[in-house]
Amino acid sequence: MISKAFQNIVTQMADVYPQKFGIIDSHGLVLASNGNEPTEETVEAIINAAANSDKLLFKDGYTIRAMSTKPHMEYVVYAEGTDEISKLCCNSIVVTANNVRHYYDEKYDKNNFMQNIIFDNLLPFDLHQKARELHVDIDTPRAVFYIKVLENGDNVVFDVLRNMFPDKEKDFVVNIDANNLVLIKELKEVETSDALEEMAQSIVNTMSAETMLTVSVGLSTVALNIDQINNAYKEAQIALEVGKVFDEEKYILNYDSLGIGRLIYQLPIKLCELFLQEVFKKGDISTLDDETILTINKFFENDLNVSETSRQLFVHRNTLVYRLEKIYKLTGLDLRKFDQAIVFKVAMMVHKYLESNSMKI
Repeated sequence: MISKAFQNIVTQMADVYPQKFGIIDSHGLVLASNGNEPTEETVEAIINAAANSDKLLFKDGYTIRAMSTKPHMEYVVYAEGTDEISKLCCNSIVVTANNVRHYYDEKYDKNNFMQNIIFDNLLPFDLHQKARELHVDIDTPRAVFYIKVLENGDNVVFDVLRNMFPDKEKDFVVNIDANNLVLIKELKEVETSDALEEMAQSIVNTMSAETMLTVSVGLSTVALNIDQINNAYKEAQIALEVGKVFDEEKYILNYDSLGIGRLIYQLPIKLCELFLQEVFKKGDISTLDDETILTINKFFENDLNVSETSRQLFVHRNTLVYRLEKIYKLTGLDLRKFDQAIVFKVAMMVHKYLESNSMKI
């Protein structure tokens, strides 16, 4: 449908501008023209030249300009010649075609519709009405994957993700910026958390293999209908944010498995500060050195087992007991007692959360 709209623009503009011109898509297909089309070699050269810039350029005797390069280049306008009239012709078509494309996206594009859902740009009544207009199933289960590129990303991440999930009628990829993308994946049935984590792992592995970039993936619970997609998007965001604080070594972060970290993340900063002051009456947790922190973490990993912890730390049992006594003197908490160990564990997580939110304190 968009190609017909583009052809109408070109046909009308042909009465104004004498030269040959047209619109090409990113795959090299001439969608609209008013006469002789460029050769395949010229079309390829035009696409390559316009791929990373939306400025006016010149290539092989043509004036060219990409209609947009965000998130990636989709259409290029070309006009024969490099004179002032060719420049004016090219710019005029870009402006007109972009306006038509934006209208088309708003009215017919399902991906744009899903983007409006996750950004909360639609009222519930409008959401259902628009879904019916676009023939989007309201009650189909879907999951949201929030993909964050941990290095400087580029458009190749979007392309790889799109190639992994090529069905544009069922799976939607929203490019927030070069380092943040969202996949809304339609499910045949309500999948388990393990199955969704396998999908997330395949995204991480494929990105690493094809782009040499490291990504982390925040995973939502299953949205049972279209009304729950916005909430699922927020869950995937929270999974990444909480994981960044409490599970730094993980690249797949499931909202369903955040545990106590999710609870702490939702606490007010002031309340967290008061909790630490109450727990550590004798001293500040930040006074503990790296060796002591390592001992504490290993002790928790081994379920408060002194013998196993000393073995893994390659220290004598009495040395470990001495360290635990030292912690007791500093903090007033005996980690060998279960209830006090729980308090200390939570306090460590709260402290870590406050450190990650130092701008808010």
